[in-house]
Formats: sequence, C-alpha cells, structure tokens
Amino acid sequence: MSFFAELERVTAPERTALYGVRQLVDGVQGHITRDTYLAYLAQAYHHVSHTVPLLRRARDGMDRAHAPFRAALSEYISEETGHEQWILNDIARAGGDAEAVRTGAPAPATELMVAYAYDYVGRVNPMGMFGMVYVLEGTSIALATAGASAVARALGLGPECFSYLSSHGALDQDHMAFFASLMDRVEDPADRAAIVHVARRVFVLFADMFRAIPHTQELAHAV
Repeated sequence: MSFFAELERVTAPERTALYGVRQLVDGVQGHITRDTYLAYLAQAYHHVSHTVPLLRRARDGMDRAHAPFRAALSEYISEETGHEQWILNDIARAGGDAEAVRTGAPAPATELMVAYAYDYVGRVNPMGMFGMVYVLEGTSIALATAGASAVARALGLGPECFSYLSSHGALDQDHMAFFASLMDRVEDPADRAAIVHVARRVFVLFADMFRAIPHTQELAHAV
C-alpha cells in the first residue's frame, strides 16, 4: 500500500467525524443563514492568514535531505499567498465587516488549531505540516465547490461572494494529485508518523472549529 493510501485509510474515522459536523452538513446543502456563512468566513480568515507563515516555518525547518519537500512547500507558498484577502473580499461583498474580521481575534477553537500547527512544526517535526495540508485540501475538494453553489442559491448571493470557496474546490483537485505523488516519496518512518499524527489531530481540531460556528439548524432549514 502506498503511503498516501495508508494516510487515507488510517485517518478515515477522523475524516468521517469532520464530515458529519452539522454546520458542514447543512452548509453543503445550503441550509445555513448569511450570518452563519459570514461567521465561517471569519474563522477561515483567521486560519488561512497563517497558511503561508506555517508553510515557511515548515520549509525552513527542513534539512537538505528533505530537499524535494522543501521545494514542494515553496510551490505551495507561491500558490497560497494572498488567499486570506480573497476571504476578506467575500466577507465585504456578502454584507459583512471585513475590517472587523481582519483586526479581530479568532474563536478559541480556531486559535487552538493554528497554535497546534505552529507548535508541532516548530517543536516536533516540520514534515507534520503535510498532515495539515492533507486535511485542508481534502476538505476543500469534498465540500467547497458544492457548498458554495448551494449557499449561493439559498441566500441569493452572487459568485463574487464565493471567490475563496469556489477557487479552492477547483484548485485543490490538482493540488491533491500532486500531494498524493509527493507523499509516496516519503520514506522515513518518523516523517510518515508525523504526517499521520498531525492529520488525525487537525481533523479533530478543524471539526471543533466548525462546531463552534454559530448556527441554528431550524432557522437554516427555513431559509
């Protein structure tokens, strides 16, 4: 079994739990309010704004033996730069206060997820960053494009309010094919263990972030 296939297999319970979070389930079906969508974007901003710094920290923490993975992280950095601004644009176009989000603080669950990633990458093994990449890009592929379309229809919002979600659903399909081939080049058992460990933890922390988003199911289904 390839390492990527093994990664998918061993993280299946955590991934299934994430995909069962009510805020995500209702979002993909378009059963959320504008306030819930804006609350999601706020938390997305507060973790996406750390993507490039985390990728840089991981890359710069790797030695020469990890040159292919350093190069891959440099490529990710170039592609991910500026995506937090897309989120702020979506917030403003959907009627939210982008400046308040930019200068505000993340929810505790979001803060914990980001802090965990910084700690692991800086203290334990920078290769663990690929575990976080796996969670975020895999979730985008599974949910982002469908969710954006469903919410747009339900709330009567134009495509200009979904630049972040729509672009990531499409972009990350290509990213995941690249990621799978990259993971199959990971040979060190310690690196493999680090990637699996971080993926499992981030699935749980990401689910907690979604659970903390204010969402009234009864109201959502009435939209």
